[in-house]
Amino acid sequence: MDEFLAKAQRQFAAQLPFVMYSKPDAKELIGLFQQDDRLHDGGDFNEKGFVFASFDGSQTYLIPEKESIVETVLFNANNAVINSYFEEALSDADKTDFEGLVSKGIQAIANNAFQKVVLSRKETVLVQNFDFSAAFNKLVHLYPATFVYCFYHPKVGMWLGATPEQLLKADANRFETIALAGTQKDTGLTAIVWENKEKEEQQFVTNYIVDKLETVSTRLQVSQPYSIKAGTIWHIKTDISGVLNSGFSLQQVVQLLHPTPAVCGLPKEKAKSFIIENEHYDREFYTGYLGELNSGDSTQSSTDLFVNLRCMQIGATDIEGDTKVSLYMGCGITKDSIAEKEWNESRNKSMTMKKVLRSTE
Repeated sequence: MDEFLAKAQRQFAAQLPFVMYSKPDAKELIGLFQQDDRLHDGGDFNEKGFVFASFDGSQTYLIPEKESIVETVLFNANNAVINSYFEEALSDADKTDFEGLVSKGIQAIANNAFQKVVLSRKETVLVQNFDFSAAFNKLVHLYPATFVYCFYHPKVGMWLGATPEQLLKADANRFETIALAGTQKDTGLTAIVWENKEKEEQQFVTNYIVDKLETVSTRLQVSQPYSIKAGTIWHIKTDISGVLNSGFSLQQVVQLLHPTPAVCGLPKEKAKSFIIENEHYDREFYTGYLGELNSGDSTQSSTDLFVNLRCMQIGATDIEGDTKVSLYMGCGITKDSIAEKEWNESRNKSMTMKKVLRSTE
């Protein structure tokens, strides 16, 4: 594993694109190390490789397998525990601004503008002696049940994350996806009890996905909702699977799903317009999607895509050795939301990445 991470370091030093990742509950790291710095468009979904797409759909890039050296290495997740956190760089203004945004969303729902909207914030911190390979290593061991990745392209930037949410898994004409919503911090003391707000939010997501997929599949299967833990956070999850009708493509299914109500809202276009108008920052690749595209041989190719949650964007390092790191956190807002609770939820979500920032020395 050390040599695998060292290869990524050499790739970065040479300003060549790469991605390294591990899939949920896997014991294998996979790396694609592109041999030139060309920026490839992944929007047509025809090539094999690793796709990286933005929230608004305007940017979809690919690290193509045919232009890369592909390497894999086995590892053992050790369920690392880190008790210290990066010190928060939050102010009263941060809290006031986000609670104001949430209140505006709640009012829009009361005015029947939409049923749900997912509102987010961006928090930028300075990290001394940041090491992306050490941070990736910590993510792999801290969150083995998530999709953990480190993506770099000199013309796009560097992103790291550990996301619990699958957008789509497809093999031939079969596909699987999930509806994921609701957030509750794990206390380790009591059983998980969901309030009506979280249950309603999760049902919004499920209904939207099922309605969309019924236009391309007549053989859908939908599980009962159940609780699932991702790091220190619990969510409500529903599994959805089906068979794609003839005449429909994988690209069409992705376009139907992305962005889902779990990261945008419902109805999607109205919620998306509200987000772009009121968040006052560019999400870029946060709440976009990423993952394997057409992996395997031509007879058994598969696609495995995830929503880019629990992530951070790595910026420039100054002359004093401080690296600018931007964290992204979002909350699903419904008519029953309470602004202060949503602020606290966003702080809980930020700890996923802050554990890693504290432990990169």
